[in-house]
Amino acid sequence: MKNSTALHWIDGQWHDSEQHRDSIDPATYEVIGRYADGGAREAAHATAAARRAFADSPWKEDRALRARVLHALADAFERHAGALVDLLSAENGKIKAEAAFEVSMVPSKLRYYASLVRTEYGRALEPKAGSISLVLREAIGVAGIIAPWNSPVVLMIRSLAPALAAGCTAVIKMPGQTAQTNALVSAIMAGVADLPSGVVNLFSESGAEGAKWMIESPDIPVISFTGSTGTGRAIAEVGARRLKRFGLELGGKTPMIVFDDADLGAALPKLEKALTVFSGQFCMTGSRLLVQRGVADTVRTRLAARLGAVRMGPASDPASDMGPLIDKPNVARVEGLVEAAIAAGANVLVRGGAVTDGVLARGAFYRPTLLEVSDPELDIVQKETFGPVLTLQVFDTEAEAIVLANNSEFGLAASIWSRDVDRPLRVARRLEAGTVWINDWAVVYDECEEGGYKQSGLGRLNGMAAMDDFLQYKHITMSPGAA
Repeated sequence: MKNSTALHWIDGQWHDSEQHRDSIDPATYEVIGRYADGGAREAAHATAAARRAFADSPWKEDRALRARVLHALADAFERHAGALVDLLSAENGKIKAEAAFEVSMVPSKLRYYASLVRTEYGRALEPKAGSISLVLREAIGVAGIIAPWNSPVVLMIRSLAPALAAGCTAVIKMPGQTAQTNALVSAIMAGVADLPSGVVNLFSESGAEGAKWMIESPDIPVISFTGSTGTGRAIAEVGARRLKRFGLELGGKTPMIVFDDADLGAALPKLEKALTVFSGQFCMTGSRLLVQRGVADTVRTRLAARLGAVRMGPASDPASDMGPLIDKPNVARVEGLVEAAIAAGANVLVRGGAVTDGVLARGAFYRPTLLEVSDPELDIVQKETFGPVLTLQVFDTEAEAIVLANNSEFGLAASIWSRDVDRPLRVARRLEAGTVWINDWAVVYDECEEGGYKQSGLGRLNGMAAMDDFLQYKHITMSPGAA
């Protein structure tokens, strides 16, 4: 793409918008580019292109084509990984190692779903003599994908790969905060020669008009959304008027349960990273630490020291342990939540907070914060913070730990730390969470389903179940002709 302004990619062509905005490096607040800011017009244009491609191209019926394209997309993302990491770091704020981790997950997801394309099948049976029934799994149509700004590349691909594997075409709404990255992603996909025009359409938007248009449109039968629980509820309410199908991965408030017999040498570095990866802007951020009383003093002291030593800095500095939040309004939002928690009785172990002096004060930096709480109903415990703020609660018994862990409207993930042979699996079975890690955190496999219990979502992404959102069943029955 030669244009200096990041554009939308629709129907195989680059498209501009009437309104342009600046792209900002959140570590310095310097302008790093301009982008076309989309909306309902771009959503409508993209949907029309996706509908034509679904109806007129061989995409939905040609498995070999779909598998070939998914493999080619994986190859293309690998070839451009370095440039994508650099741009994602600058625009999204992730330190280089975290940006590289995000980008590295993309090719394997595409290849996994390429393999499922060739093994996807319906079934045939003979319900009674001479009668044959076929059950086919067919693409539902145009898939609407709404991706978040915190991990825009991999979370978009996590929805797109199974949608394409199922035979759907796609309209993708990407966040304006990562428009430069979005344009590079589009350019990477545009370079895949076998991808028919209109099968994938992507626009960037700072607001929500385009997303609202997608949710209300009768031409988009399924929406795959990753974002907050509040937004998920709102879009599901609107989409219900169309009986629209939704795959929703929503908020989380991950409990990390540390028992007296845990290997603290192994646990503490992971507990630190569970809070600081992506600056706590991650749906699976370890934001609730539950510690058994016997090791509580040790965990308090050692974890506080680790969090206090986290080195803030831009991705351009290889010594940085943690980058900025996405923008300064989010710094103010997180600071307000922390101040309210302290006023409500939370005990400060590590104050952290906004960086207000030195060169980093120009950016959206927020130091890690650790608060000990005794009231499990405080907002800081119950509501998603989406920042590097960790609460610590002390428990005595296994049963108490389970109650505290489950005392949340969220149920996306949980972590258990114990060297006991039986306890971790026993506790995991009782936790109301879609993913449970034992003696680890944030382990995700393409082959294994991921998603939430309770208010953390609907449906699953990753694994074979991810294709279910994008498929519908058709029963064809053949009876013997009359004599």
